[in-house]
Amino acid sequence: MSDPKAVMPDASTDIPKRTPASPGDPWLTSTRHFILEIDGVPIGTFTEVSGLSAEIAVDKIEEGGENQFVHQFPGRMTWPNITLKRGVVNDDNLFRWFTSASGDGLSAAGNKVEMHSGAVTLLSESGERLRSWKIDRAFPVKWTGPSFAASSKDVPTEELEIAHHGFSPKVT
Repeated sequence: MSDPKAVMPDASTDIPKRTPASPGDPWLTSTRHFILEIDGVPIGTFTEVSGLSAEIAVDKIEEGGENQFVHQFPGRMTWPNITLKRGVVNDDNLFRWFTSASGDGLSAAGNKVEMHSGAVTLLSESGERLRSWKIDRAFPVKWTGPSFAASSKDVPTEELEIAHHGFSPKVT
């Protein structure tokens, strides 16, 4: 059996790289937004991102005659879809990318879904890149356009949901 200390990260690498917050700290601004880049090309900016999470399933094995506990072992890692939301803009990049994975777009690609590398990057109010998450083998699975009501004062929004095979934090 391998030494468990060999796989544990060094705690000294987890020390915050920032000084205590000052009023001008970009991490404290309320107008942060996110940019989605696919294969290095900006696809759009967003006001909300959800789904940046991962989970490791637990495989449980019951041993006959052992009634004090159930053996538990790490299983498969799962990555939920990432959902990005923004106000509607005068640009169709999101919808064009979405249609490339289905229908005529998929037929034009020889019925093969093209998986892309990407990144979701947190931007400050001034556009400074604060933190990124590199996404592995992503493709769009859902686009939702705005709902309209004459009585609504809500900003029309659109959403893009992408499936992927994992992500990794990337210090910018």
